Amino acid sequence: MNCRRHGSKPTIALWMLVAVADVAIIMASTGLLAVLLVLSTLALLTAVGVAAARSIARPEPEPAEIVARRRA
Repeated sequence: MNCRRHGSKPTIALWMLVAVADVAIIMASTGLLAVLLVLSTLALLTAVGVAAARSIARPEPEPAEIVARRRA
């Protein structure tokens, strides 16, 4: 009863660490241009995400109340 079941959080954290290390190795082997390309892509995706979140969160204006006029 002292072992963890498969798929526990430390295992996922270990694989995330391996993925980050793989990305670091690929970036080191491809050079500075690839690093700048990835960073600019991440910045662009972040900006688009923030703009989308702001447009979704913005409340819609209240429609104008229709005034019905009676004839004299």
